[in-house]
Amino acid sequence: MRSPVARRLQGFGTTIFSEMTRLANEHGAVNLAQGFPDFDGPEFVKEAAIAAIRDGRGQYARGTGLPDLHSALAARYRRDYGLDYAEGEEWTVTSGATEAIFDAIAGTCGPGDEVILFEPYYDSYKACVRMAGARPRIVTLHAPAWRFDPDALAAAFGPKTRAIVVNSPHNPSGKVFTREELESIAALCRDRDVLCITDEVYEHLVYDGAHIPMATLPGMRERTITISSFGKTFSLTGWKVGWAAAPAPLTEAVRAAHQFVTFATATPLQHAAAVALSLGTEYISLLRDTYRGKRDYLVRELKRIGFEVDAPAGTYFVCADFRPLGFKDDVEFCRMLIEKCGVAAIPPSAFYDHKRLGKSYARFAFCKKDHTLETAVARLGQLCA
Repeated sequence: MRSPVARRLQGFGTTIFSEMTRLANEHGAVNLAQGFPDFDGPEFVKEAAIAAIRDGRGQYARGTGLPDLHSALAARYRRDYGLDYAEGEEWTVTSGATEAIFDAIAGTCGPGDEVILFEPYYDSYKACVRMAGARPRIVTLHAPAWRFDPDALAAAFGPKTRAIVVNSPHNPSGKVFTREELESIAALCRDRDVLCITDEVYEHLVYDGAHIPMATLPGMRERTITISSFGKTFSLTGWKVGWAAAPAPLTEAVRAAHQFVTFATATPLQHAAAVALSLGTEYISLLRDTYRGKRDYLVRELKRIGFEVDAPAGTYFVCADFRPLGFKDDVEFCRMLIEKCGVAAIPPSAFYDHKRLGKSYARFAFCKKDHTLETAVARLGQLCA
């Protein structure tokens, strides 16, 4: 019997996040693999969702997103970045940023097109490109500084290039793209008439440097689809409320896909997200400071155990080089951590086309309670015992 999986999705299999979480559950491991907090989001946001449910707001929302959420998003982007997107016309609310990424790629790219991805990449990017019938072109971020070769990037732009995906702050490395790097990407997009799709879900989790939206650079607003979400910022990742902001012609493309994927996102959760974005500035600041402390603790302890590791500038992930501990393969190392030490991490080679480049790292998530991190560090101490 022929494989029931469509040819364009063969080879992707189960995501590495699901696989490592399953193994962690089987072995009772501390889960520093999947990037979700093991603590709850703020009470005022949860209460807003409960109030919306009690008020009978349980029917379909407007497919493009609730007006209140559009207003809250527009106000926040004007205040934080000086970006002015029209309510109703230039926002699309989606079921998480992952859906927005799919909508953006499926809505703008098709067979014969090429889409540039930086590796290591969040694993859905390549699958989205393949599902659109397009072809990925890969440019490497070279560890440990996670920089790209400008010549290699320029060479990736060809006559079939339709779009480039830029993820900053970057998962899994924690890199925050500098203004100089973003300007070099922007120049190529303008010169070659290429779209830019940006994944900015960690925009508020920056500890060193600053987050610079691509759309703020000269000539880029009209060719950029800016994607972000509510879950990472407010520690409620399971709510899956995301959005895409873009000029009207690109918004039309995003919505062309969105209307046939989910059509609408959960109504009461959109009401709560609007409240969070309007009132949550203090919470975001406190969360960022808390994560900075967790980052510093985990980096310090990983170094003490014997890893080579630099503090990430953003996100809530640390990529640690385990070669000084005598190991060579990331998949084998992460399986050993679960089975022998009781700690789950992600093997980053899953995010590479050039697998060998990710083989010496493990990605740890520090979006956890202090007790969780302390337990994980105590267990990891077996590696240097």
